[in-house]
This record gives sequence, structure tokens and C-alpha cells, in this order.
Amino acid sequence: MARDPDTIEREIEQAREALAGALDELSERANPQRLADQGKEMAAEKWADPKIKYAVIAAGTLIGLLVLRKLFK
Repeated sequence: MARDPDTIEREIEQAREALAGALDELSERANPQRLADQGKEMAAEKWADPKIKYAVIAAGTLIGLLVLRKLFK
């Protein structure tokens, strides 16, 4: 049974709109600036955790002391 051309055109237009929406969403998700901003936010959140913050500071201090010890030996 043949389909009505108007129905086919409506379906094609709906498919185009769905594809356009999907492409817009993908381009927004893959935006490098947004990804960089999101990474900065995640790093700031991690750094705000005292356990992580003080562990990194302690590790850095230890490494710094070991380097100084090696240099002055």
C-alpha cells in the first residue's frame, strides 16, 4: 500500500529535527572549552578535600626534602 506523500514529508522533517537536536547535543558535549572548564571544576573539588590537599602537601614536602638532602650530600 502506497503512503501519502505528506505523511512521508512530515516523517522526514521529524527525522531531520531529531538529527539536528542530536548533533547540537553532541557538539555541546564535545566543546573543548566546556571540557576544560569541567576538568578545572573537578580538580578544584578534589583539592578542596582536606585529605587530598594535605596528602599532596606532605608528599611534596617529603620529595622536596629528599631532593635537598641529595643536593647537599
